[in-house]
Amino acid sequence: MLTTLKKGLKVGLMTTWTLGKIIFPITLIVTILSHTPVMDWLVRLLAPLMSVIGLSGEAAIPLVLGNVLNLYAAIGAILTMELTVKEVFILAVMLSFSHNLFVESAVAKQVGLKVWVVLLVRIGLALASAWVIHLVWQGGGETATYGLVSGPSQEEITGMGPILLQGMESAVLGIVQLAAIVIPIMIFVQVMKDLKWLDVFSKWMRPFTKVLGVNENTSTTLASGLAFGLAYGAGVMIQAVKEDGVKKKDLYLVFIFLVACHAVVEDTLIFAPLGIPLWPLLLIRLVTAILLTVTVAFIWNRIEKKEASNEAYSENV
Repeated sequence: MLTTLKKGLKVGLMTTWTLGKIIFPITLIVTILSHTPVMDWLVRLLAPLMSVIGLSGEAAIPLVLGNVLNLYAAIGAILTMELTVKEVFILAVMLSFSHNLFVESAVAKQVGLKVWVVLLVRIGLALASAWVIHLVWQGGGETATYGLVSGPSQEEITGMGPILLQGMESAVLGIVQLAAIVIPIMIFVQVMKDLKWLDVFSKWMRPFTKVLGVNENTSTTLASGLAFGLAYGAGVMIQAVKEDGVKKKDLYLVFIFLVACHAVVEDTLIFAPLGIPLWPLLLIRLVTAILLTVTVAFIWNRIEKKEASNEAYSENV
């Protein structure tokens, strides 16, 4: 057992190092940029799009903050604004699909995915869901009353020194949080492997992975991503690619599912301060993720069968 724990710890530390090298510089750079005119430029750029998806111009601020920083920054901005219930719900759905794009896209690239695919899926889901909600939901025009907490004080940070310090603190905290989750996960996964529990777990997940059109060896990644988030799911996937021989197709399908629906507990509960119903938010993410992944898997299988048929025909000719 001691050997198992040591191996799990080593893998966890290596994974943390691999992902930390991505998270630290990106978090530092984005934090610094958020205190420059770049943020205002992004807000002005997005403002014309807001009316199409049922949002006011100022709603671009939490969208930008959520996508270049994180959900906490976006929610902090929302709590300072006077928005309608419908606007807050649209923002919550959009941000649940698309947030922290720089870090999580870089992590996805580390696994072997094309960044443009990840961005297309996440941003596309965010915009499409907002547009559908705007068209379908005719209510929610009353002013939102935020529950649990009030809006935080927005203290202005000036000077390169304090801004740089805040960026480094955010980056270090991000890596510490990553290590606190990834290392125990890797130790647990190693224990499951050595005790042959992983095979049993894969069998339990077989009906779900079958529905999604992926192999059973992706079950641990799916569970980790659903429970802890895309970056942590990527940590497990990095190891799975090395040890379990996960196919490229399964890699893409799992990440398509996880970019739409990951960290379902944390990323859902985090919107509780906004006073919106959480169950619809969770169901929208889960149903969308399943339908999208099943559709992509179906199309991918049809293309593979057609290519195989063409190759067989060519050989016969």
